[in-house]
Amino acid sequence: MKKFLATTAILALGAGSAMAADDVKIGIILGFTGPLESITPHMAGGAELAINEVSESGKLLDGATVVPVRADSTCIDAAAATAAGERLVTSDGVNGIMGADCSGVTGAVLANVAVPNGMVMISPSATSPALSTVEDNGLFFRTAPSDARQGEIISDVLKDRGITSVAISYTNNDYGKGLADSIKASVEAAGGTVTISTAHEDGKADYSAEVGALASAGGDALIVAGYVDQGGSGVIRAALDTGAFSTFVLPDGMYGTVLEEKFGSELDGSFGTVPGTDSPGGNTLVEMADAAGIEGTSSFVAESYDAAALLLLAMQAAGSSAPADYMGKVMDVANAPGEPIYPGELGKALDLVAAGTDIDYVGASSVELIGPGESAGSFREYEFKDGKITTVGYR
Repeated sequence: MKKFLATTAILALGAGSAMAADDVKIGIILGFTGPLESITPHMAGGAELAINEVSESGKLLDGATVVPVRADSTCIDAAAATAAGERLVTSDGVNGIMGADCSGVTGAVLANVAVPNGMVMISPSATSPALSTVEDNGLFFRTAPSDARQGEIISDVLKDRGITSVAISYTNNDYGKGLADSIKASVEAAGGTVTISTAHEDGKADYSAEVGALASAGGDALIVAGYVDQGGSGVIRAALDTGAFSTFVLPDGMYGTVLEEKFGSELDGSFGTVPGTDSPGGNTLVEMADAAGIEGTSSFVAESYDAAALLLLAMQAAGSSAPADYMGKVMDVANAPGEPIYPGELGKALDLVAAGTDIDYVGASSVELIGPGESAGSFREYEFKDGKITTVGYR
């Protein structure tokens, strides 16, 4: 559970960020540069779909206009992410933050910006298990599930596919280490074998040495817990070129249609997991996103829409855009009991909340926030077939 350490000073700072009813600002801090830059525009677009939907309804806080303000987390540079977060709060005067994205920079923005300023953050994609117990003063939530859950899912997928031994290469940061540890624990608990679990550094031109060590350890498949636009793809290329591995297991950070462009049919038979659901809300969001020129099936688009929607619905429930007022309403609007709310229904939800009616925001990703304010977690299992990503099912 989280350690809730809210103080009068923090709450006073949060209250000071409230703005006029006609001007609500939502910060969107994501890695517009860095190892996830190919998927970040779609994530931001998903959040802005929710923001625009609410703003155009004219129903938030008696007619507030909602304005998105983007900032670059870089995904990997904690100092740059902290500076970007500070600008959102101090210069731009945001009322809430959608983000950050990668776990390390999310923790940095939370500790250095959100907590000192009493600012609510809802991350759509920071999955490190360490964030479940961070001291956040009740200000931090995430619509993405913890990698503790993803490790269990991957173990189940491996077992169902008859793969009993794997090697793991992970990006050397909080996300990679946390996910690798979770996968290893789950695989071994299920009776499987992890032959090696070793880090790789992003930004290298050659990963042959890393792949050599992985090949020496062996395994039926190589799990690459990295980033699709960085070292993860480099490890795959080196493994394919040397023939060290032909089957790859690709968790959420490695999901992206850019893999089809980079590797095509070379990845046929490889598979992976990414947060996702086959709920009606998920299908609706894909249609909404596609109509807006956004890749609706891209990683964490649904979670980004949901994170932005929750911020705004919590404000409506509190009757205030001040974080100190609405932080306690996020769990209320996210969970049962109440009337289910899906993408495209945010105007309806604002009316219900204003009338004092309970809502259960299901959203695009089947939102259900548990324990420390994080998603319980549904995952899409996918595989490569004829050089294309295809959906196998949901877990």
